[in-house]
Amino acid sequence: MARNRQPVLKKCRNLGIDPVILGVNKSSNRSLRPNANRKPTEYAIQLREKQKAKFIYNVMEKQFRKLYDEAARKLGVTGLTLIEYLERRLENVVYRLGFAKTRRQARQIVSHGHITVNGRRVNIASYRVKVGDVIAVVENSKNLEIIKSAVDTANAPAWLQLDKAAFAGKVLQNPTKDDLDFDLNESLIVEFYSR
Repeated sequence: MARNRQPVLKKCRNLGIDPVILGVNKSSNRSLRPNANRKPTEYAIQLREKQKAKFIYNVMEKQFRKLYDEAARKLGVTGLTLIEYLERRLENVVYRLGFAKTRRQARQIVSHGHITVNGRRVNIASYRVKVGDVIAVVENSKNLEIIKSAVDTANAPAWLQLDKAAFAGKVLQNPTKDDLDFDLNESLIVEFYSR
């Protein structure tokens, strides 16, 4: 399994992302590159937007391309469908429900088997949840300090319902672009792939 091992702050500075979006409460003190004030090309702007989405959702290129192709085949707006698919990934839902403080931590919690979907244990981070699915923490894992401290400060978005006492959440509806916790211009990603 390929993993992105790039330094988080360095990549955030390069892509123009606030590290708080990724759950990192640090900031870099380094100055920008000397050529940073040059106007980027149209291709560079599209590439940066795609890389930003890939980095935030912790998806590699091959998997991201498959998601885009699937979204392009489906009826509707391709960019919005792509955002919906990315938001409905199990690791992201675990993070958005507040069972983890970062998306990377959520991926680890899922892959270590601490999460169930509709009562069945799922350890695949890319599993796509559906409307009506109940995501819960396994009974034995409810006393883990990482999960406990994350749930105490949890705040679920409108498309998810969180039950802090039961360490469970439910998918009420499919997410939309308004439910994102960061700025993303999905039309640039569509333009990049449809060149």
